[in-house]
Amino acid sequence: MHPEGFLEVITGPMFAGKTTELIKRVERQIFAKRKAALFKPAIDNRYSENHVVAHNGLKYEAFVIPTDEEGVRQIYEITKREGFEVIGVDEVQFFPISIVEALNTLADEGVYVIASGLNLDFKGDPFEVTRELLVRADNIVYLTAICTICGAPATRSQRLIDGKPAPRDSPIILVGGQEAYEARCRRHHIVP
Repeated sequence: MHPEGFLEVITGPMFAGKTTELIKRVERQIFAKRKAALFKPAIDNRYSENHVVAHNGLKYEAFVIPTDEEGVRQIYEITKREGFEVIGVDEVQFFPISIVEALNTLADEGVYVIASGLNLDFKGDPFEVTRELLVRADNIVYLTAICTICGAPATRSQRLIDGKPAPRDSPIILVGGQEAYEARCRRHHIVP
């Protein structure tokens, strides 16, 4: 059990098990009889409209939140209104930067906040939201995947277009799974 008010960030590349870890940690709190909830961005409908779903199929019902300022307000207001002691936010990098202050404030107000998000975009640059949460976190869980090329620990997400690395000028946000991304190590991550 964590002390009242705690901000934990789970980060790493795609296919590292971030969502699985998030669900596991929230379920553990529910078993401990704490009132908990999961939130997910509305744009992530890869596997389900109203569940947080890991690539391995593990899923958990969630509040579906728009990825704008109104969505950030909803996370804060639902948490307070429902009296949640523990919240998990999946794919936190899709929300505006204001989510950092909202989640930090909830932790200051006694909520155990677990945020899960990508460390780097497909170009290898940090996601601003994740970076800002990491420096405020009380605990960081850094997960790695396995490089699809060599089997080494992977810390990067390789975006593919027709099986080839996506060019640097591609849009930053592209929700996808194994059809669009691979986990890669530093040596095999390519951004033409």
